[in-house]
Amino acid sequence: MNEAGLRRMRAVLAARVESGEVPGLVALLGHGEATHVEVLGSLHDGGGAAMREDAVFRLASATKPITAAGVLALVEDCRLRLDDPVDEWLPELANRRVLARPDAELDDTVPARRAVTVRDLLTFTWGYGVDLTGAETPVQQEIVRLGLHVPPSELDPDEWARRLGSLPLLRQPGERWLYHTGSDVLGLLVSRVTGQSFEAFLRERLFAPLGMVDTGFHVPADQLHRLPTSYAHDQQTGDLVVWDPAEGGKYSKPPAFQAGGDGLVSTAGDYHAFQRMLLQGGKFRGERVLSAASVALMTSDQLTAEQKVDKDRLTEFFGDHGGFGFGMGVRTVRRGFANIGQFGWDGGLGTSAQADPVGGLNGVLLTQVAQDSPVTPRLIKDFWTTAYQAIDD
Repeated sequence: MNEAGLRRMRAVLAARVESGEVPGLVALLGHGEATHVEVLGSLHDGGGAAMREDAVFRLASATKPITAAGVLALVEDCRLRLDDPVDEWLPELANRRVLARPDAELDDTVPARRAVTVRDLLTFTWGYGVDLTGAETPVQQEIVRLGLHVPPSELDPDEWARRLGSLPLLRQPGERWLYHTGSDVLGLLVSRVTGQSFEAFLRERLFAPLGMVDTGFHVPADQLHRLPTSYAHDQQTGDLVVWDPAEGGKYSKPPAFQAGGDGLVSTAGDYHAFQRMLLQGGKFRGERVLSAASVALMTSDQLTAEQKVDKDRLTEFFGDHGGFGFGMGVRTVRRGFANIGQFGWDGGLGTSAQADPVGGLNGVLLTQVAQDSPVTPRLIKDFWTTAYQAIDD
């Protein structure tokens, strides 16, 4: 790393904190064995406790790559197979019906051409996902009525699966990429296959070997002083408003549903360890955590051009990488400084984690401000712009 680039990165990040756009942040940049960390601002808007390097942030969708890695650990054990139907473990998703067209009535369906597979869930092509178009279709109205439009953390997992299974699929299995819900289903799948909670399995197979001691689905009471307040934006004024407090908030107690799509909390150091393992082909500190073959699958583009059509229409959300592996974006097009082959994913609550095998770069940016306005996405882009300037050839 070069000092001039690191100073530029700090100056750019500090300006965003000083302007009040974000109360605080932790930024970690890794290159080979070298690590550089910036800790700026405060845990809460308005000052008070200073931000700390071991602050625990809500990962939001940066949870998804970890979920995918956990599933591949089960595939390596031959307890799951990528192209096997999930009906045995998730009977709620057996014998699917599919909407005749996206705006069809709920009873206007055709039979699914085949069963949903583990691979479909890992690639988000199983036929169901979040609709970001805002369309007021009959199925979207039913999703809201069933409470499936919000994170499932307060629902019993079996009840969540029952409600999900009562809906027709939006697309045929394997036909199109549809965001998010596949990761939540995978967390439930792991739990049913192993007979453990999803968190217990992740702790055994990933968190313990990687030393990810602060990663889980809630923050223990004696560690809540390390959890920043989570903020969104008032859509009229742009002001920061509390989305989730530290004390008494969503992440202050174990959730009913351990959501594989967006439920984890973690630190910059913990996530850095996870990404280093992937960059090192599944090894960490000389010990194998995943096979090199699993990492290669996760971090290579798994989608056909046809499957990507809807994803790439939403470039501002999902199209930047070009490709998608298992639970994460995979760069197939060079649109900025990142090399082809970069992989990772961002979280809607203000997190970004990417790794670049060509450049040997591993970066994590954790903020407590949601990506519901242009402010946080711009900050994330500026972090990556300066990160690449800080890496010497």
